[in-house]
Order: sequence, then C-alpha cells, then structure tokens
Amino acid sequence: MEENTVAIEKGLELETVVLQNIDFAENIGAFREVAKQFEELMMMYNSAIREVRTKLEVLNDEFQVKRSHNPIAYIKYRVKKPASIIEKLQRRGYPVTLQSVEENLHDVAGIRVICSYVQDIYMVADMLTSQNDITVLQIKDYIANPKPNGYRSLHLVVQIPVFFSDGCKPLKVEVQIRTIAMDFWASLEHQLKYKTDGPVSDEIAQELKECSDVIAGTDLRMQNIYNTLKKTE
Repeated sequence: MEENTVAIEKGLELETVVLQNIDFAENIGAFREVAKQFEELMMMYNSAIREVRTKLEVLNDEFQVKRSHNPIAYIKYRVKKPASIIEKLQRRGYPVTLQSVEENLHDVAGIRVICSYVQDIYMVADMLTSQNDITVLQIKDYIANPKPNGYRSLHLVVQIPVFFSDGCKPLKVEVQIRTIAMDFWASLEHQLKYKTDGPVSDEIAQELKECSDVIAGTDLRMQNIYNTLKKTE
C-alpha cells in the first residue's frame, strides 16, 4: 500500500514537471514570437529614419549647389532602446505591447538635425513638412517658447509612408532641429544632470538657464553677422 502511494505521488510529481516544462516551452515560443515581432518593428522604424534622413540630405545637397550654403551641419539619429520603450509606456500608464508602442509613442524613431543658424531651423522644417508624403502630427517650438530650464529646440512629429515587400506602412518619426549652440548646451546640461545624485540645486539650475540665454543671444548675433556678410557678396 505504501509502495503504491509513493509510486502515485512520484507519478503526480513527474506529471507536474512535464506540464511545467510544456508551459515553459510555450512561454519560450511566445517570447521568441514577440521578440521577432519587436525586431521587425524596430527594423521598420529604422527604415522610417532612413527615409526622413534621405529627404534632409537631398535638401542639404540642393542648397549647397544652388545657394552655396549648407543649412544642415550634421544629422544624428537613433531608435529608442527596448528598456527605454518599456519604461516610458509604464510611466505613462500604457499597456506594454507592440500595438501600444505604435499607437502611444511618438519618439521611438528619432532624428536630430543640427543647423548653423536659427533661421535655418525653420527653413529646413518648412521644406521637410511641405513634402506631400509627409504628414505633420505635432509641432513644439521650444525656441520661441523655451522650457523653464533653458532648453531650446524645434520638435516635429511626422508620419511617413514606408514601403515594404507586403505593402506600405505609415510610421512616426520625431525630428528635433536645433543649432550647434543649442545642441552644445543640451548635451552638457544632460551630462551634468546625470552626474548628480538627485535634482540639481536651484543655484545650478539658474546658472544653466543663464548659460542658455547667453548662447541664444550668441546664436542671434552669429545669424546677423552671416546675413550682413551675405548682403555684401
């Protein structure tokens, strides 16, 4: 009787282990499927960046030939990392799904356009957004209305159709356009904040804001010098 009981118990334990292994295998399969779908989505966002970047580079080349002026100094770009995507979805209370990424996040694909002068920023933005396959979803002008900390940049969220083997898919790309000076300030301000444990003091925050104001003033002076020189050519 005892031997039969032990055998039954061992049989139940073995069945449980097998079921657990089946569940684990199914979970691994599901994980792999989601991972594959995520990889495909990131490929699509990379393709959207390539489309927008090509448009910007063509415009810059055209200006160099026709006007002997490059409005774009250089371009940076990136696709948001998985950890950052998950963190942002959770912080904003959105479900952590691939569909949620597409519907709720505008900055998974990001392009930063660095211009020489403030007037170039608006010129590049106008030329990009006037193209008939670009749909403007959002504009935030932090140059006309800087953030309280002194941050300045023009932010656009655009949607562009990208053609794949199985059809066309509209994808969102965030485009940040700023001057070299604005990018210099934003990069160093970001580094300084991450080097501190917790928020910076009011004194440091005020000093950073004052630096931003000085840089903005220098931007306008450099633009005026450039325009003056152009008139004398």
